[in-house]
Amino acid sequence: MNADPSSVAARARTYSALGDETRLSIVDLLRLGDLSPGEIGASLGMPTNLLAHHVKILRRVGLVAHARSEGDRRRTYLRLTDAVPADPHAVPALTARRVVFVCTRNSARSQLASAIWNNVGQVPSLSAGTDPARHVHDAAVNAAHRHGLHLNGNGTKHVAKVARHGDLLVAVCDNAHEQLQTTTLTRLHWSVPDPVPVGTAAAFDLTMADLAARIGHLVPALTRST
Repeated sequence: MNADPSSVAARARTYSALGDETRLSIVDLLRLGDLSPGEIGASLGMPTNLLAHHVKILRRVGLVAHARSEGDRRRTYLRLTDAVPADPHAVPALTARRVVFVCTRNSARSQLASAIWNNVGQVPSLSAGTDPARHVHDAAVNAAHRHGLHLNGNGTKHVAKVARHGDLLVAVCDNAHEQLQTTTLTRLHWSVPDPVPVGTAAAFDLTMADLAARIGHLVPALTRST
């Protein structure tokens, strides 16, 4: 059977882009979470213009996507696409006592992330907010039920009352990530769009699919610390 020439060409472009050490380093930094160009540049010690060149190539071949921050519209975050080849050796190994999923209101994304995680992960998880709402959003409860999951029933909580030494914080919204910049805890950021303004079941299902895919990458990389 002959391979599809267009498929071969696309793969060649992918591997050509990843054949550069700098671009491969950028991809590896994004394996478990989203980062701004500034965060990537600081991690790699790379000037802005050179980083922009490499990101442009990765975007052109479809390996990296970008979105504007929900909090600071001047800021963008980069994330990997499904076109990036899996490489378990490139995923950093993390340890944590617990996983704390954080969004601003602790009413939807963080609650759903914790419910999904507790269904598949071995490390305990809970959720919190930087400015918690009075209650969990009804549409989030309904979305969890549609997927056979149940929210923990503990209501909403402020991250300051939940997070402890040894926890891994996963900010599932841009605002929370930007408000947690000064924390000393290990942190990841997932730029997940807020389904609440749309409010439809479809929007919440898309959010759950996004969270589930990201959790699927994090689960094998994380072990429980003692």
